[in-house]
Amino acid sequence: MAERIWLKSYPQGVPADLDTAQYSSLVALMEESFTKYASRPAYNFMGKSVSYGQTDRLSQAFAAYLQGLGLVKGDRVAVMMPNVPQYPVAVAAILRAGLVVVNVNPLYTPRELEHQLKDSGSKAIVIIENFAATLEKCLTATPVKHVVLCAMGDLLGLLKGALVNYVVRNVKKMVPPYNLPGAVRFNDAVARGKRGALKAVDIKSDDVAVLQYTGGTTGVSKGAVLLHRNVIANVLQSEAWNLPVTKLIPASEQPTTVCALPLYHIFAFTVGMMLSMRTGGLLILIPNPRDFPAVLKELSQHTIHSFPAVNTLFNGLANHPDFNKVDWSHLKVSIGGGMAVQSGVAKLWVEKTGCPICEGYGLSETSPSASCNPVTAKEYTGSIGLPLPGTDMKLLDDDGREVPLGQAGEIAIKGPQVMAGYWQRPDETAKVMTADGFFKSGDIGVMDERGFFKIVDRKKDMILVSGFNVYPNEIEDVVSQIAGVLECASVGVPDAKTGEAIKLVVVKKDPSLSEEQIRAFCKENLTGYKQPKVIEFRTELPKTPVGKILRRELRDK
Repeated sequence: MAERIWLKSYPQGVPADLDTAQYSSLVALMEESFTKYASRPAYNFMGKSVSYGQTDRLSQAFAAYLQGLGLVKGDRVAVMMPNVPQYPVAVAAILRAGLVVVNVNPLYTPRELEHQLKDSGSKAIVIIENFAATLEKCLTATPVKHVVLCAMGDLLGLLKGALVNYVVRNVKKMVPPYNLPGAVRFNDAVARGKRGALKAVDIKSDDVAVLQYTGGTTGVSKGAVLLHRNVIANVLQSEAWNLPVTKLIPASEQPTTVCALPLYHIFAFTVGMMLSMRTGGLLILIPNPRDFPAVLKELSQHTIHSFPAVNTLFNGLANHPDFNKVDWSHLKVSIGGGMAVQSGVAKLWVEKTGCPICEGYGLSETSPSASCNPVTAKEYTGSIGLPLPGTDMKLLDDDGREVPLGQAGEIAIKGPQVMAGYWQRPDETAKVMTADGFFKSGDIGVMDERGFFKIVDRKKDMILVSGFNVYPNEIEDVVSQIAGVLECASVGVPDAKTGEAIKLVVVKKDPSLSEEQIRAFCKENLTGYKQPKVIEFRTELPKTPVGKILRRELRDK
């Protein structure tokens, strides 16, 4: 590997490497914060705070409950919730019991949920009642034996909790009817756990902490295996990277981070929840980031220092009439990740907040952060920045050789945050890992003489919708099940709001097949961001001589 030329572009005070072995596990990192910051609020949700001490006690009890079910070290437990305080409590409990967190998108359809629960071999699930009906439809086909049901108001206190639950269930009607016999309520599980005791588990840094599912090139998603040391490394890397500006937060103020990105997404999980825990910060939990008026109303009640978000969220908020009701003057770092930040959005954001968006880059496979722009930057650069401390990045040609400076190649990443591999998929792991331990990202980039990387294209046919990976194969696999479809292909097309949107091209077998029928089928089988925005009918699809569909041609049309 050539010298790390990017080090000369590092802001003052950011180290080239870090001691990522200072914690034996994520549990050690969390327990240090539980003790050190016991009296501080850790989470704020709907105006109510949950302290570090409470998070400690609740997670300890819930961990004891999980062990009492007979779950043993290494067993997987799925978590399927929006940003509610039970999420960090459940994560802490699962890890303290020596188990593995399986993050699940709460908006999944029964088909998508069934795949993930089966593939991960999850024996238990912690789910919010709003999505219990989805679980009911696929539960018997999965290995799940234990269901813990949460409600929006569980941790809001007796009176407020009852009121919130009443509104969610009866006024807003956000809980479709379900039948899950044997399911245990979250608060009951905690109460049971309090009567037992948490048995100590020897958790090592090489043990699996999280299975983070990412779109599969083969049409099914696969779990990136993130070890305790992978996530610890990324938390410490992110902390060191942000230090030039976070050290400017007055000692009288608790570092406060907005968590509007969903916690099941690795960006929010690591750079939101875990980093805030490490720094003794307050995390403002936003359950529905699409409700801009509610988000801004919530933020107007806080002093905010850190805001990790995706382009769509920055854009939606900055263009909202209530934006100026929030005091943005304390904001020290705005990290853009998940998808490309658009220059127009970056310009508007810095105009309105005085805090430029620092674009970062990463993947589920890298826990997620691999590179980031210096937080001291005064303006948008259009690049994905510099590799983080302890991280090597290089650009490879199709034969796996490093390309000369200034030439485009596939971005390959090596560092303590890189996954151990894909869950039970040695074949898929072998496709992305090089002999010398680099992970091949599938993104094509260039590096300049200062060590800044820029993405120029994608090697894979992946579509990026608001920061979420969508693989055409999965959409095509679902649509091809419709009786009237002869063949189909899906591609990403530019979209002002979401970066890219999904265009589906269909060749009919049955002339009477309608766009409405396709949309209804997609709605039933694909979560929102995977559903096609544009549907086009054609008499044939462009193909290579061997019959491979030319997606690029469909994109360029």
